[in-house]
Amino acid sequence: MPSEFKHIVRLAGQDLDGTKRVVYALTKIRGVNIRLADAIVRKIQVPPDKRLGFLSESEIRRIEEAIVNISSYDIPRWLFNRRKDLESGKDLHLITSDLELRRKEDIEREQAMKSWRGYRHSYGLKVRGQKTRTTGRKGRVVGVRKRRR
Repeated sequence: MPSEFKHIVRLAGQDLDGTKRVVYALTKIRGVNIRLADAIVRKIQVPPDKRLGFLSESEIRRIEEAIVNISSYDIPRWLFNRRKDLESGKDLHLITSDLELRRKEDIEREQAMKSWRGYRHSYGLKVRGQKTRTTGRKGRVVGVRKRRR
């Protein structure tokens, strides 16, 4: 057990709070949710109720290795955030800036092929079939005008 407590732990290019429990601290990494964090911690056999600041350097390195190379560990594929990638056809899990860049590329691809979703994205409208009569109003005011007497 390490002799000193680390208040800030650098993991996967992100500064994490050392006072939080390991599973909850890992959720601050973009692309890692609580279920994935729990699966990773259980696979590499780190106590999930331990505080992140009390982990040793070897445990932190194991966690980072597991997050970066998640497909080499025996974690269920349904936890991944990019299944059946268009370019490679493989199940991937993207984190941090890779996730944001791939999302932008997907939106640009849909706009370029002029799909309905691409059209909705380019006009700033709701994409997933939500109603837009009363919600999703950005910018100018849309409402009922009062009648002048």
